[in-house]
Amino acid sequence: MNQTTLNVHMEEDVKRAFECFCYDVGMNVSVAVNMFAKAVIREQRLPFEVASEADPFYSETNMARLRRSIAELNAGKGTEHELIKVENDEEDE
Repeated sequence: MNQTTLNVHMEEDVKRAFECFCYDVGMNVSVAVNMFAKAVIREQRLPFEVASEADPFYSETNMARLRRSIAELNAGKGTEHELIKVENDEEDE
């Protein structure tokens, strides 16, 4: 099978740590990247979960709570609250 080159940009410290890991487990970076690519192709997904820490709104826990709340509202079990004004202490950016 023909071989080709893949160029990947990453932070130097990440590259060094990855190279050290690969060495410690007895392989080189090329073998590790090929294993990753083959796992993605075989499983048709990333072989690990991708989670966003930046926006907890979309966490599974919060989404489940939102689904329960919507179901309660649709069933007429919601509670109407009075709107309150919240002061913004931060200065405009």
